[in-house]
Amino acid sequence: MTDALIAFAAVFALALLRVPLAFAMGAVGFVGLGLLRGWNPALANVAQNVYDTGFAYTLSVVPLFILMGNFVARAGLAQELFRAAFAFIGHVRGGLAHATVIACAGFGAICGSSIATAATMSKVAYPSMKRLGYADYLSTGVIAAGGTLGIMIPPSTIMIIYGIVTETNIGKLFAAGVLPGLLCATFLMAGVAWITWRDPAAGPAGERTSWHGRFAALRDIWGVALLVVVVLGGIYGGFFTATEGAGIGASGAFFFALGRRALTWKVLYEVLVESARTTAMLFTILIAANVFSSFVNLTSMPGDLKDWILHMGLSPLMVVGAMMLIYIALGTIMEELSMVLLTIPVFFPIVTGLGFDPVWFGVLIVLVVQIGLISPPVGMNLFVLNALLRDVPLREIFRGVWLFCAALAVALLVVLEVQPLSLWLPGFMK
Repeated sequence: MTDALIAFAAVFALALLRVPLAFAMGAVGFVGLGLLRGWNPALANVAQNVYDTGFAYTLSVVPLFILMGNFVARAGLAQELFRAAFAFIGHVRGGLAHATVIACAGFGAICGSSIATAATMSKVAYPSMKRLGYADYLSTGVIAAGGTLGIMIPPSTIMIIYGIVTETNIGKLFAAGVLPGLLCATFLMAGVAWITWRDPAAGPAGERTSWHGRFAALRDIWGVALLVVVVLGGIYGGFFTATEGAGIGASGAFFFALGRRALTWKVLYEVLVESARTTAMLFTILIAANVFSSFVNLTSMPGDLKDWILHMGLSPLMVVGAMMLIYIALGTIMEELSMVLLTIPVFFPIVTGLGFDPVWFGVLIVLVVQIGLISPPVGMNLFVLNALLRDVPLREIFRGVWLFCAALAVALLVVLEVQPLSLWLPGFMK
């Protein structure tokens, strides 16, 4: 166990020195394997991990869903989702903020990325809120928090990576995220209602839209709604696998964007390059995490921790709750995907050893990642907004997210206590 503790300390030390965490995990894992098993076996392990990751059929789901999200984003779906949501609830106090949460949830159903959702909605929703006189702290806070719905409402990049690393059924993970995703959206909208109740000037009401205008707004989003139903419905119904669904989704999104005349050769090139860049980043982190996991699994740390926890006499649910607190704390200082891949080799065997469903634990992981994405000082969504909205001070963005962090923390407690909320829909899957 001492070897593993030294390795974790080395990874954190390198991270503090601003070494990218993927390189830190890969280097420490390689050196650890070399010291434990010899340098030739360590080199062979790295080579095998690179080969297995690059040629894994199940991993092809990652670039395909990323490509699907990029095509639909370029087709202008986010704007239409926002307009449709605003048409129904824009006339209430804080209506634009509520519409932003709903649009983020809808966009998350075809995007799978929190950062992409937050970045897109900052371009779509913030100008409208600014024109209507919304306070910057509410506007940026709800965009940052709403963006996190992109990784809970399926398809989700984090769920895909978690499913691959832990060998958990990705389709069941997708199904498990639906109800918690809707719960998170509800709590975020409750946060908006609380803020506008305390400070009515922060989110003034907009104009009421006629029913004719509302139905017209709904007609604009029929194409992507059909795409989501076909892809996710096919996966949940057992008609095709998650990988096949991703392929169908990417193809459908391509023709969707093409039909809207949103694709030129230049735009197509940009979409492909952006998708390749994101995929390469995820694969690099995954390869490094696999190398580090190989080292940790050779040490006695997972077994020793499991025995220690079992002898402490804590209830299994308290153990998982303690893990969630550790994740929330780590999320304030670490990049979220790397944090998950770094800790899964230690925590996952304990959770399954305690008899918990790995699908339920996967939903909890995504929820703590959501909180980490908007937790100062290093929440990624906060810095995305800071980069895109240069007129808004970072302190205003920080100020706006605290209540939404609390809202997501309440959602985490609900999912932790009420396991059927996550496991009910996966139980119907074929």
